[in-house]
Amino acid sequence: MSEPVISEVDLNNYQTADLLLFEKILWNQGIKLIAGVDEAGRGPLAGPVVAAAVIFPMNISLTQVTDSKKLTPRQREKMFAVIHEKALAVGIGAADHQEIDRLNILQATFLAMNRALTQLQLVPDHLLIDGNQLPANDFPKTALVKGDNRSLSIAAASIVAKVSRDRLMTAYHQYWPQYGFGKHKGYPTQTHIQAIHKYGLSPIHRRTFRVKPVDYE
Repeated sequence: MSEPVISEVDLNNYQTADLLLFEKILWNQGIKLIAGVDEAGRGPLAGPVVAAAVIFPMNISLTQVTDSKKLTPRQREKMFAVIHEKALAVGIGAADHQEIDRLNILQATFLAMNRALTQLQLVPDHLLIDGNQLPANDFPKTALVKGDNRSLSIAAASIVAKVSRDRLMTAYHQYWPQYGFGKHKGYPTQTHIQAIHKYGLSPIHRRTFRVKPVDYE
């Protein structure tokens, strides 16, 4: 079988009304198991980066799934359960704060993605990955800029990754409540930055990430 191809014309097609556009291109080439891959947590000052991979059955209908950033926490939790119910396979992987510091955030993200792929119950035939760069692995794959707005599989992966990471950060809040991880999930909010200046770094803070000067106004 020849390697599946998504052309430059297809890549530049932003007809987001059909979130199965890229999946259909591959399905029409006989590629059945397509894994959407996305991550959550590249920007925070603390905690892991979490990735997810989702494989849906062909021609699935799931109109409520969209980019995780467009959903409320309650909606994401609801769709997290629906995705697990409807998907053929779901994999979740993470790289912790120490791996982020050692590797850099891009390579740690790729590590989390590859770990998510190893957790899939099925071996994908092709990957659709959010962004413009690809992790090193043996799978045929395509990078989709703004993929969480263009592919149902990637959008689903973004929801799974976001919910999984938020749950971890909420759990960490119990150990270090002074930082407010349960609210901001480690992102560099003003409250979070003020807490760092007051208490110093927690064990799960990323040492290589720059903390801006505090503004108490």
